[in-house]
Amino acid sequence: MTQPITDSNDDLQIIALTGKIVTSYVAGNSLAPTALPDLIKQVHDTLRRLVTPEEVATTPAEPLTPAVPIRKSVTPDYIVCLEDGRKLKMLKRHLRTAYGLSPEEYRVKWGLPTDYPMVAPNYAEQRSGLAKAIGLGQRSRTEDKPAGKRRRGSAAAE
Repeated sequence: MTQPITDSNDDLQIIALTGKIVTSYVAGNSLAPTALPDLIKQVHDTLRRLVTPEEVATTPAEPLTPAVPIRKSVTPDYIVCLEDGRKLKMLKRHLRTAYGLSPEEYRVKWGLPTDYPMVAPNYAEQRSGLAKAIGLGQRSRTEDKPAGKRRRGSAAAE
């Protein structure tokens, strides 16, 4: 096949491989002419990353520092976001819109337990009380009685 890529001929081989890959792709797929430069750049950049060692991998990862201590992030009236320190009643939507994180991803990222709350305890209690007050979670009285359909003519036929 081809020789292993060395430092002296990296650029030439990457350019040659890029050309072969792009040619092969374009031969089998329809592509707008305006998209061709982006495809070439994307293939070239990918090959470059594969050949050159990443500096990120050699440097140790910096430990995450939360905006507030984890122990102080849950209070009765609000939850403090560890990403930015904002005090919120409900954390889930903020995480999704601001950081693109799900609650599970957030918990894993910060090493939080699976039962770490996403809603302030007092707010959850308030919402629970409101739901119970309007009767949610209870069977309605009409469900207790069997509801049978009666036909108009059935009463007269009996």
